[in-house]
Amino acid sequence: QVDVTAMARLFGYVDVTDSSFIAAVLSIAFNPFFWNVVARWEHKTRALSRVFGSPHAACYCLGAVILMLNCVRSHCFTEAMKSQPKLEGLDCHWAYYLGLAILAVGILFVVSSFLALGFTGTFLGDYFGILMEAKVTSFPFSVLDNPMYWGSTAVYLGWSLM
Repeated sequence: QVDVTAMARLFGYVDVTDSSFIAAVLSIAFNPFFWNVVARWEHKTRALSRVFGSPHAACYCLGAVILMLNCVRSHCFTEAMKSQPKLEGLDCHWAYYLGLAILAVGILFVVSSFLALGFTGTFLGDYFGILMEAKVTSFPFSVLDNPMYWGSTAVYLGWSLM
């Protein structure tokens, strides 16, 4: 016998049939799938580099597409958060400020990762043959192995709490 009361309580706070929730889940799942498939395809074929005339131009174009997809993902996430039931215990100042603090830490990790890696380092330049001279070991990579991923997760967690 399995006790499903905890799962039943969770589904009381998440409306999985809401179209905004479904759009958010799909956009969250699609984005990394898309950029990994495109980057691996480019690595094998160099097709984008040929179409755009250089690996740098192709990487910048893919980066722009990734940024646009991230805007769509953020919009879908925000709309889903607006339409979902609220936890009464989180409707207070301390939860808001905790969310704000987590959001700030997330932004710090995301922005500092981007500054350490540069545009092509952030947006899959290695798949285009654009390699960095050395492994980045400065902050935030001196603190976390994957600061961009952890930072993005913290941004969305903080946003959710707020």
